[in-house]
Amino acid sequence: MMKLLVTYITVTVVMVVIDLVWLGYIAKPLYFAGIGHLMAEKPNIMAAISFYALFPIGLMIFAIVPEAANVDWQRTAFWAALFGFFTYATYDLTNLATLKNFPLQLALIDMLWGSLVSAVAATAGKWVFSRF
Repeated sequence: MMKLLVTYITVTVVMVVIDLVWLGYIAKPLYFAGIGHLMAEKPNIMAAISFYALFPIGLMIFAIVPEAANVDWQRTAFWAALFGFFTYATYDLTNLATLKNFPLQLALIDMLWGSLVSAVAATAGKWVFSRF
């Protein structure tokens, strides 16, 4: 149980830190240019906490734990990237389908980002999981 908890904490911390850098600095101008008119002045902290609490569980269920016996970290990264792609694509494609003038470029970048952040966070989690 401790192994799973430490892995979960690792995945969560890695994902939050990387996402904060991405959303807070690197991609901030891109998001404001594309959907600034839709963005709240202050983020909904409870929604953010809920996302960052749940998403790592998905990475553990679909990418880290199933690959526990496999020493190949690339497989974990692959499955995590796929999980990230499909989950972020669900959000972005729904926005493209339902929101007026949602930028396609932003959707594509966000799907790529979901794949990348998921792969990195899960690989860190896999490393911790394999050390216990």
